[in-house]
Amino acid sequence: MIKKRQSSSKHGSLKSTTNRPDLEKLRPMSSSSSWLHQIVDLYPPGSSNRDWTCQYCKIIQPPRTRHCHDCDKCVLQFDHHCVWLGTCIGKKNHCRFWWYIFEESILSTWTVALYIESLHLDIEKVWWKDFIGVILLAVLIFILMFLLLLLMFHTYIALTNQTTYEVARRKRIFYLRGIPDRVHPFSKGICRNIYDFCFTRENGFVLEAVPPIEELEARAAPYTCRDLFCCRCC
Repeated sequence: MIKKRQSSSKHGSLKSTTNRPDLEKLRPMSSSSSWLHQIVDLYPPGSSNRDWTCQYCKIIQPPRTRHCHDCDKCVLQFDHHCVWLGTCIGKKNHCRFWWYIFEESILSTWTVALYIESLHLDIEKVWWKDFIGVILLAVLIFILMFLLLLLMFHTYIALTNQTTYEVARRKRIFYLRGIPDRVHPFSKGICRNIYDFCFTRENGFVLEAVPPIEELEARAAPYTCRDLFCCRCC
Protein backbone atom coordinates (compact mmCIF):
# COMPACT_ATOMS: atom_id res chain seq x y z
CA MET A 1 0.00 0.00 0.00
CA ILE A 2 1.12 3.55 -0.70
CA LYS A 3 0.21 6.52 1.44
CA LYS A 4 -0.65 9.62 -0.56
CA ARG A 5 -2.09 12.94 0.59
CA GLN A 6 -4.00 13.86 -2.53
CA SER A 7 -7.61 14.39 -1.51
CA SER A 8 -9.40 17.28 0.14
CA SER A 9 -12.99 16.38 -0.69
CA LYS A 10 -15.43 15.01 1.84
CA HIS A 11 -16.10 11.94 -0.30
CA GLY A 12 -12.54 11.29 -1.45
CA SER A 13 -12.44 12.88 -4.89
CA LEU A 14 -9.07 13.19 -6.61
CA LYS A 15 -7.66 16.38 -7.99
CA SER A 16 -6.27 16.21 -11.49
CA THR A 17 -2.49 15.87 -11.53
CA THR A 18 -1.97 16.66 -15.20
CA ASN A 19 -3.66 18.51 -18.03
CA ARG A 20 -2.05 16.46 -20.81
CA PRO A 21 -3.50 13.11 -21.81
CA ASP A 22 -0.25 11.95 -23.35
CA LEU A 23 1.51 10.31 -20.41
CA GLU A 24 4.70 9.73 -22.38
CA LYS A 25 5.42 13.46 -22.45
CA LEU A 26 5.49 13.80 -18.66
CA ARG A 27 8.78 15.07 -17.27
CA PRO A 28 10.57 12.48 -15.12
CA MET A 29 11.05 14.88 -12.19
CA SER A 30 7.51 16.26 -12.22
CA SER A 31 4.90 15.41 -9.60
CA SER A 32 2.71 13.88 -12.31
CA SER A 33 5.47 11.47 -13.28
CA SER A 34 6.04 10.55 -9.64
CA TRP A 35 2.31 9.93 -9.23
CA LEU A 36 2.33 7.75 -12.36
CA HIS A 37 5.20 5.60 -11.07
CA GLN A 38 3.32 4.98 -7.83
CA ILE A 39 0.14 4.04 -9.69
CA VAL A 40 2.00 1.55 -11.90
CA ASP A 41 2.92 -0.54 -8.86
CA LEU A 42 -0.72 -0.76 -7.77
CA TYR A 43 -1.99 -2.51 -10.90
CA PRO A 44 -1.31 -6.06 -12.10
CA PRO A 45 1.67 -6.49 -14.47
CA GLY A 46 0.85 -5.97 -18.11
CA SER A 47 -1.92 -3.42 -17.51
CA SER A 48 -2.25 -0.63 -20.05
CA ASN A 49 -2.03 3.01 -18.98
CA ARG A 50 -5.15 3.64 -21.06
CA ASP A 51 -7.09 1.79 -18.39
CA TRP A 52 -5.66 4.04 -15.68
CA THR A 53 -6.42 7.42 -17.23
CA CYS A 54 -9.83 9.06 -16.90
CA GLN A 55 -10.98 10.13 -20.34
CA TYR A 56 -12.98 13.05 -18.89
CA CYS A 57 -10.69 14.81 -16.40
CA LYS A 58 -7.39 13.21 -17.61
CA ILE A 59 -6.37 12.10 -14.12
CA ILE A 60 -4.27 8.99 -13.58
CA GLN A 61 -6.65 6.87 -11.54
CA PRO A 62 -5.51 4.51 -8.79
CA PRO A 63 -7.43 1.22 -8.39
CA ARG A 64 -11.05 1.45 -7.17
CA THR A 65 -11.46 4.95 -8.63
CA ARG A 66 -14.22 5.97 -11.00
CA HIS A 67 -15.33 9.19 -12.64
CA CYS A 68 -18.76 10.40 -11.51
CA HIS A 69 -20.64 12.15 -14.29
CA ASP A 70 -23.01 13.87 -11.86
CA CYS A 71 -20.24 15.42 -9.75
CA ASP A 72 -17.83 15.65 -12.72
CA LYS A 73 -14.83 14.37 -10.76
CA CYS A 74 -13.02 11.13 -9.99
CA VAL A 75 -13.90 9.55 -6.65
CA LEU A 76 -11.62 7.18 -4.77
CA GLN A 77 -13.29 3.88 -3.78
CA PHE A 78 -16.42 4.98 -5.64
CA ASP A 79 -19.59 3.32 -4.34
CA HIS A 80 -22.43 5.20 -6.05
CA HIS A 81 -23.90 8.65 -6.56
CA CYS A 82 -26.73 9.23 -4.10
CA VAL A 83 -29.46 11.34 -5.71
CA TRP A 84 -31.17 11.86 -2.32
CA LEU A 85 -28.07 13.38 -0.73
CA GLY A 86 -26.82 14.97 -3.93
CA THR A 87 -23.27 13.68 -3.57
CA CYS A 88 -21.05 10.72 -4.31
CA ILE A 89 -20.48 7.99 -1.75
CA GLY A 90 -16.81 7.12 -1.63
CA LYS A 91 -13.83 6.52 0.61
CA LYS A 92 -14.36 9.49 2.90
CA ASN A 93 -18.09 9.32 3.56
CA HIS A 94 -19.16 5.67 3.14
CA CYS A 95 -19.19 5.12 6.90
CA ARG A 96 -21.33 8.20 7.45
CA PHE A 97 -23.68 6.99 4.73
CA TRP A 98 -24.02 3.66 6.59
CA TRP A 99 -24.96 5.49 9.79
CA TYR A 100 -27.45 7.58 7.83
CA ILE A 101 -29.20 4.41 6.59
CA PHE A 102 -29.11 2.96 10.11
CA GLU A 103 -30.73 6.06 11.62
CA GLU A 104 -33.38 6.15 8.90
CA SER A 105 -34.17 2.49 9.60
CA ILE A 106 -34.57 3.19 13.32
CA LEU A 107 -36.81 6.17 12.58
CA SER A 108 -38.97 4.16 10.17
CA THR A 109 -39.29 1.30 12.68
CA TRP A 110 -40.40 3.72 15.38
CA THR A 111 -42.92 5.37 13.01
CA VAL A 112 -44.40 1.99 12.02
CA ALA A 113 -44.75 1.04 15.69
CA LEU A 114 -46.57 4.31 16.44
CA TYR A 115 -48.91 3.83 13.47
CA ILE A 116 -49.79 0.29 14.58
CA GLU A 117 -50.44 1.52 18.11
CA SER A 118 -52.67 4.34 16.85
CA LEU A 119 -54.76 1.88 14.82
CA HIS A 120 -55.39 -0.18 17.94
CA LEU A 121 -56.63 2.76 19.99
CA ASP A 122 -60.29 2.47 21.03
CA ILE A 123 -61.32 5.80 19.56
CA GLU A 124 -64.27 6.40 17.26
CA LYS A 125 -63.01 7.64 13.92
CA VAL A 126 -64.46 8.07 10.47
CA TRP A 127 -63.87 4.97 8.35
CA TRP A 128 -61.89 6.80 5.68
CA LYS A 129 -59.34 7.95 8.27
CA ASP A 130 -58.65 4.34 9.20
CA PHE A 131 -58.39 3.50 5.50
CA ILE A 132 -55.81 6.25 4.91
CA GLY A 133 -53.93 5.10 8.02
CA VAL A 134 -53.70 1.55 6.67
CA ILE A 135 -52.41 2.80 3.30
CA LEU A 136 -49.78 4.96 4.98
CA LEU A 137 -48.79 2.04 7.19
CA ALA A 138 -48.30 -0.18 4.11
CA VAL A 139 -46.12 2.50 2.50
CA LEU A 140 -44.04 2.85 5.66
CA ILE A 141 -43.55 -0.92 5.90
CA PHE A 142 -42.38 -1.00 2.27
CA ILE A 143 -39.91 1.83 2.97
CA LEU A 144 -38.71 0.07 6.11
CA MET A 145 -38.10 -3.17 4.23
CA PHE A 146 -36.15 -1.30 1.55
CA LEU A 147 -34.02 0.46 4.19
CA LEU A 148 -33.31 -2.77 6.04
CA LEU A 149 -32.24 -4.51 2.82
CA LEU A 150 -30.05 -1.54 1.93
CA LEU A 151 -28.53 -1.57 5.42
CA MET A 152 -27.81 -5.29 5.19
CA PHE A 153 -26.18 -4.88 1.77
CA HIS A 154 -23.91 -2.03 2.84
CA THR A 155 -23.00 -3.94 5.99
CA TYR A 156 -21.97 -6.88 3.81
CA ILE A 157 -19.80 -4.81 1.47
CA ALA A 158 -18.23 -3.05 4.47
CA LEU A 159 -17.32 -6.39 6.05
CA THR A 160 -15.77 -7.61 2.78
CA ASN A 161 -14.22 -4.27 1.72
CA GLN A 162 -16.19 -3.94 -1.49
CA THR A 163 -18.23 -1.19 -3.11
CA THR A 164 -21.60 -1.20 -4.82
CA TYR A 165 -19.93 -0.38 -8.14
CA GLU A 166 -17.49 -3.29 -7.80
CA VAL A 167 -20.29 -5.72 -6.99
CA ALA A 168 -22.51 -4.54 -9.85
CA ARG A 169 -19.78 -4.10 -12.51
CA ARG A 170 -17.27 -6.72 -11.41
CA LYS A 171 -16.92 -8.28 -14.87
CA ARG A 172 -16.43 -4.88 -16.53
CA ILE A 173 -13.58 -3.73 -14.25
CA PHE A 174 -10.42 -4.88 -16.01
CA TYR A 175 -8.37 -5.71 -12.88
CA LEU A 176 -11.23 -7.80 -11.40
CA ARG A 177 -11.81 -9.97 -14.44
CA GLY A 178 -10.97 -13.62 -13.96
CA ILE A 179 -11.11 -13.41 -10.16
CA PRO A 180 -13.55 -15.96 -8.66
CA ASP A 181 -16.79 -14.45 -7.41
CA ARG A 182 -16.28 -15.68 -3.87
CA VAL A 183 -12.86 -14.00 -3.62
CA HIS A 184 -12.83 -10.40 -2.40
CA PRO A 185 -9.44 -9.08 -3.57
CA PHE A 186 -9.28 -6.02 -1.31
CA SER A 187 -10.51 -7.71 1.86
CA LYS A 188 -8.05 -7.72 4.77
CA GLY A 189 -10.23 -9.73 7.12
CA ILE A 190 -13.43 -8.71 8.85
CA CYS A 191 -11.78 -6.94 11.79
CA ARG A 192 -9.39 -4.87 9.66
CA ASN A 193 -12.15 -4.09 7.15
CA ILE A 194 -14.37 -2.73 9.90
CA TYR A 195 -11.52 -0.66 11.31
CA ASP A 196 -10.65 0.86 7.93
CA PHE A 197 -14.33 1.47 7.19
CA CYS A 198 -15.09 3.21 10.49
CA PHE A 199 -11.86 5.07 11.09
CA THR A 200 -11.06 6.70 7.78
CA ARG A 201 -8.43 9.36 8.25
CA GLU A 202 -9.40 12.93 7.47
CA ASN A 203 -5.99 13.87 6.04
CA GLY A 204 -4.81 11.69 3.19
CA PHE A 205 -5.68 8.11 2.47
CA VAL A 206 -4.13 4.74 1.67
CA LEU A 207 -4.10 3.58 -1.93
CA GLU A 208 -4.87 -0.12 -2.22
CA ALA A 209 -2.91 -2.28 -4.63
CA VAL A 210 -4.49 -5.14 -6.55
CA PRO A 211 -3.19 -8.34 -4.87
CA PRO A 212 -1.01 -10.67 -6.97
CA ILE A 213 -2.61 -13.66 -8.62
CA GLU A 214 -0.83 -16.08 -6.25
CA GLU A 215 -2.48 -14.49 -3.23
CA LEU A 216 -5.90 -14.51 -4.91
CA GLU A 217 -5.54 -18.18 -5.78
CA ALA A 218 -4.69 -18.93 -2.16
CA ARG A 219 -7.82 -17.11 -1.03
CA ALA A 220 -9.92 -19.16 -3.45
CA ALA A 221 -8.88 -22.38 -1.70
CA PRO A 222 -11.65 -23.91 0.46
CA TYR A 223 -11.52 -23.39 4.21
CA THR A 224 -9.95 -26.08 6.35
CA CYS A 225 -10.33 -26.83 10.05
CA ARG A 226 -7.06 -25.01 10.67
CA ASP A 227 -8.33 -21.92 8.85
CA LEU A 228 -11.45 -21.87 11.01
CA PHE A 229 -9.39 -22.33 14.18
CA CYS A 230 -7.03 -19.51 13.15
CA CYS A 231 -9.98 -17.25 12.18
CA ARG A 232 -8.84 -16.91 8.57
CA CYS A 233 -11.88 -14.80 7.69
CA CYS A 234 -11.07 -12.31 10.44
